[in-house]
Amino acid sequence: MRSGYVLAPLLVGLSFSGTFSGAFAAENTSAQDSSGVKKQSRKETAVKKTAPVVKTEQAVADEPEQVIVTGTRDPSQTAAHSISPITIIGGNQLRATGMTDIRDALVQLSPSISREVNGSDQGSVIDALSLRGLNADQTLVLVNGKRRHTTAAIAVDASSQQGTTPVDLDMIPISAVDHIEILQDGAAAQYGSDAIAGVINVILKSNNHGIHLQAVNGGYAAGDGFTTGENLNAGFKLGNRGFLNLSAEFKHQDRTQRTGIDPRTGKNNDLATGQPQVTRESIETNFGYHVTDAIELYGFGTFTHRDAERWAFLRAPSTTAADGLLGMYPNGFEPVETMPENDYGFTLGFRGKRLYGFDWDLSSTIGGDHDTLGDYNSANADAYKETGYSPSRFYLGSYSNQQWTNNLDIRRGVDLPFLYSPLNIAFGGEYRRDTYSIGSGEPLSYYLSGAQGYQGETPQDAVNAARHVAAAYVDFSTQIVKRWRVDLAGRFEHYDDVGNARTGKISTRYDINRFIGFRGTASTGFRAPTLAEQNFAAFISSPNYATGQIAANSPAARALGSPGLRPETSTNFSAGMILNPLPHLHINVDGYTIYIKHRIVDGGYASGARAVEAYAAAGVDTSGFSGDESAVSTNYFTNGASTRTTGLDITAHYSSDFGRYGKVDWDAAVNFNHTNVKNIARTGEGAPVLNAQQISLMSTENPSNKLIFGGIWRQGKWTVAVHEIRYGHTTSDLTFVSGSNAFSTTNFYHQINRPRFVTNLEVGYQVLPQLHLALGGNNVGNAHPSRVPSYTADYNNNLYDTLSQQLSEEGGFYYLRADLSL
Repeated sequence: MRSGYVLAPLLVGLSFSGTFSGAFAAENTSAQDSSGVKKQSRKETAVKKTAPVVKTEQAVADEPEQVIVTGTRDPSQTAAHSISPITIIGGNQLRATGMTDIRDALVQLSPSISREVNGSDQGSVIDALSLRGLNADQTLVLVNGKRRHTTAAIAVDASSQQGTTPVDLDMIPISAVDHIEILQDGAAAQYGSDAIAGVINVILKSNNHGIHLQAVNGGYAAGDGFTTGENLNAGFKLGNRGFLNLSAEFKHQDRTQRTGIDPRTGKNNDLATGQPQVTRESIETNFGYHVTDAIELYGFGTFTHRDAERWAFLRAPSTTAADGLLGMYPNGFEPVETMPENDYGFTLGFRGKRLYGFDWDLSSTIGGDHDTLGDYNSANADAYKETGYSPSRFYLGSYSNQQWTNNLDIRRGVDLPFLYSPLNIAFGGEYRRDTYSIGSGEPLSYYLSGAQGYQGETPQDAVNAARHVAAAYVDFSTQIVKRWRVDLAGRFEHYDDVGNARTGKISTRYDINRFIGFRGTASTGFRAPTLAEQNFAAFISSPNYATGQIAANSPAARALGSPGLRPETSTNFSAGMILNPLPHLHINVDGYTIYIKHRIVDGGYASGARAVEAYAAAGVDTSGFSGDESAVSTNYFTNGASTRTTGLDITAHYSSDFGRYGKVDWDAAVNFNHTNVKNIARTGEGAPVLNAQQISLMSTENPSNKLIFGGIWRQGKWTVAVHEIRYGHTTSDLTFVSGSNAFSTTNFYHQINRPRFVTNLEVGYQVLPQLHLALGGNNVGNAHPSRVPSYTADYNNNLYDTLSQQLSEEGGFYYLRADLSL
């Protein structure tokens, strides 16, 4: 391990036990008539008495009586009585994983969540995740119940996340998180576009006192990838009427190298495969202030700056000579892609109660992401040949997006004599404006062959796009009889670029007794094509191939058969069982089926002469590419297929007390998941828009199952946490890079990745009442994904199957964590 792993200033201590309750917080809720007051207030009082209080970093909240705000607009709904499957993960659990960002922490804790082994180009920087085997764009992310904006950087290269511009969870400080609610159910009828797989709602801390510091320092078994994360969280009172909570965070991770011996040099000197180098600074604020007893002003926001560097493939001396660049780089060179990024999101609103009997919430949220693309240690080979000069550093262009969302939510409980509990009526509207832009790079970044590593955006690629979205919803929920609950929701949305969407949802739960209950849901959903999917275009060349993207609505794409994009539509069914057979033992079993029609994929594929002609129609000159024309390819986004995803989630929690030998909280969770691809669309020439590789990216790259089981033992000042993660098998269709099938779009190498086991271990000690230290490791056995044959890796730059979503290729990560409470 690299020297210099120092323990930075210490940590986070007390975790605020209250729940920030979103638009219809329980503390802001009052029933609207006498009988309604009695029924709801009794339930709320019970919740407040039994809600778990987490008081130490190592403690883990027991979730059964925690109030939830995701998937329901009933202000007194609890996790134990949720009508839909929902998982609550405490902020302390996230921070105890040793991970310095939310996405990688969630992967350690939830079997329904997976991630790519490693992305390429700017896609490797974005914290994209999969929920229930679907891509990142099909999971809606909320912060305090408000829609979060997405990243502007698109995942360009072939992968399970190709084409996505998801919410980047790395832009939210992990120190600011009170807890996360994961709704594993379709929820487009409640929240709108994107909530096909489910919803991840990040609830921010709202404690009004205390200062908490955390430091995590660690690195990988290979001796690289030094990572340090320091954060601070502090709470303050705003008089006697409000709170202010602040977080600040710094993170740095060094790059890693996971390549083999390059046959051109005889050395392991290609840095293209591994995690990028990243430095991030984040700040966050969350506040609430009661202007009157009935009206609260609230707001929250984040601002993050991130610098990322990604190494492109090595240009060995032989390749440099072929490109005519020996005069600049006699020993070869390796371009480095840079992406300085600014990301922000701010919400301001008022919410109140008892306005003519209604609770209400009026808010405005603005968020955006701006990425500047650069390249250094590079060159434009054609410019150098023509003039004897080329810069080594390039400005490649920029990606930007912004989302402005305005919401009005209204709720009231109505007491009806024939219902067991008041009928909870909620309705509201939303207006959103989305913008997306691509800025062109400097001329030499795209002139002929362009900058090595990543060609600059051309003036033809530049775009400024915008759209307006209006929506209205209505939601009803009640208990018909004592043990039977029903929820109904409907939503209408209008997009001025892709038309209208109507969605609905019905959910029900029946508890036979306190030991067993059943629940089920049927819903429809949709996902509108993003502005990036409609307008993104780029071209990338490497020593062995040239590839890129053509805008789906462009004349060049239409010449290849693109009909333009329309929304995805979905139908979700789920059925579950809740079991409490013993005291302290809680089991949930939920099965699901998700049908998605018109799924947007990067499937309009062309290669060779047709790709060259398409690029020419888009204004891209490929003549500077030194390789064979057969290695030139292009894609465009299209509604390429329908899929059916079926699966099963099982979770279990049990607490045992061994007296003077301590206590153990046991947990086990497993997800089984499988996706079938069918109804594949065809191009204007009658060819399928998806080949075998693209089908496998959608269906078999995600683990067929993922199991997490283990426990946390506590005795006095000691804690020991041990968890085992088993990743089920995946299969990939890999591109040949040598031999008779090199760069074929019809023949692929079928890679089988057998199940992998990972062990996570942490030992902690309470040194002082204010100070907790922990030594831990994720993947302590240093397991890796399956190796791939050399004829599927350019010059051995990939040792492992990086398309799979099993465990990371980085290997074991070992860390020291310190938590300090003041």
